[in-house]
Amino acid sequence: MDFTSINKLFEQSIRNNWERPALSNYQGVTLAYKDVAASICQLHFAFKKLGLKKGDKVALCSRNQANWGVCFLATMTYGAVPIPILHEFKPENIHYLVNHSEAKVLFVDEFIWEGLSEQEMPDLSVIVQISTLECLYARKTNFQYTREGLQKEFENMYPEGLKPEDVKFKKESPESLAIINYTSGTSGFSKGVMIPYRALLCNLQFATEFAEPQMNCESELVAMLPLAHMYGLTIEFLHTFIIGGHVHFLTRLPSPKIIMNAFSEIRPDLIISVPLIIEKVYKSQIKPVADRTKFFRSIPILGQAVRSKIRNGMIEAFGGRFEEIILGGAPFNPEVEEFLRSIDFPFTVGYGMTECAPVITYSKWSKTRKGSCGQAIPGCRIRIDSPDPQNTPGEIQVSGDNLFTGYYKNKKASKEVFTDDGWLKTGDIGVMDSDGYLYLKGRSKCMILGPSGQNIYPEELEAVINNASYVVDSLVIEENGGLTALIYPDYHLAEQDGISREELMERIRTNLPEINKVLPAYAQIRKVEFMPEDFERTPKRNIKRYLYQRN
Repeated sequence: MDFTSINKLFEQSIRNNWERPALSNYQGVTLAYKDVAASICQLHFAFKKLGLKKGDKVALCSRNQANWGVCFLATMTYGAVPIPILHEFKPENIHYLVNHSEAKVLFVDEFIWEGLSEQEMPDLSVIVQISTLECLYARKTNFQYTREGLQKEFENMYPEGLKPEDVKFKKESPESLAIINYTSGTSGFSKGVMIPYRALLCNLQFATEFAEPQMNCESELVAMLPLAHMYGLTIEFLHTFIIGGHVHFLTRLPSPKIIMNAFSEIRPDLIISVPLIIEKVYKSQIKPVADRTKFFRSIPILGQAVRSKIRNGMIEAFGGRFEEIILGGAPFNPEVEEFLRSIDFPFTVGYGMTECAPVITYSKWSKTRKGSCGQAIPGCRIRIDSPDPQNTPGEIQVSGDNLFTGYYKNKKASKEVFTDDGWLKTGDIGVMDSDGYLYLKGRSKCMILGPSGQNIYPEELEAVINNASYVVDSLVIEENGGLTALIYPDYHLAEQDGISREELMERIRTNLPEINKVLPAYAQIRKVEFMPEDFERTPKRNIKRYLYQRN
């Protein structure tokens, strides 16, 4: 493949895989590559009628679905700039981001549109219902746009039907703006990350030529991550599309049950997930078996057979055909990692961020190291801002082709995020061994200063707390000079086990001394509080920490 132009990669993939399935809604419609090409062509007609120019912004706000992919590809191949917006944002946030990005077109889900107002987005020229591609609103009343009209114009242009050789997209400049992707992290303020084509090409070349398994036009992938996030957009969608694979979008909330059913039916070749999904499966299905077989696993020959049986059962539960599960987007629970390593389960943990489009580190599962998130991908360099990077944690800084160019209309934040010599300050803390394997410690903004100046990384404490029975998730905060653990218990499981809420809370409180035994003396949990419902989260399932800080 020629990794000098994304649009040419799209063009080549469509031509080479004309009849193959490209994009599917899980248990719904399937679009072949030729169908995607036809829809792109029709949307290009509409963009021209609208007077859309190269570099104009087009916003997409929808749940994952096949037409999201079509609209994104049509925007990019036209020369406009797609603006993915998380459909889980509140209406006022969507209004703000559409206006801030100066979008001319908005593709939107019908159920999201119900909460929006065109009056709140005065710069929009057109609003289109993404699942039907029908016009919902046009600022100019004389703008003629109907699905039937576009189809008729398409048939007039191609009376014998669109052919592979008719698909021609213009080559873009590597340094030009490809995407503006708004962050939705734990800090609470969304910034528009300007991603150049160069950064996307760096990630796509890594995924195609260096990551394993090497996928191809026969590959199947279940897309679970939001397309409005760079991880889901670049690795699940764009990478699979350029190699001619088949992407299955989970159009509903990806609960563990829906995900496992999809894996069983589709049997994907590669699985990309956030750790929380694997941790939930482990805690609900694997841990009870692991606890019952702990004694037998300690016996050499018998233990090997037991471990192999558990491993095979887990692999089958995830479809049975994948070669590797890649985890990223959040810290991985050490207990779960330890167990999966003990049974030789094929998983690896990567690291990235929106500003790197998104991948920074990765290592094949057979070459990973305990607690590490891998080595820098080709085209990317890492350094630790520490006098002793192997032993003393410091901020992780990144340089390379995968870097963004700055924050849209925010010169102050753009200047602050880069060092004087041009390295990106990630805000994450870590160490790196002599072989270049990176070990994350936590977010610099989350770090708590201990009573004698010790650095306390709450993520490490939360990993210990989350191992306790009936704990779904936790958040450690500083309060009045001590540490408080906010805990969201598994009320449903406790009820099934005949345990009342009061008994459940008392049982978890009783475990606190055991939890503190594992923690350093300067990082003892002083108080426990219980959440009546789950924490508010980002779409990557990270807790929005800023909502729960008290000091």
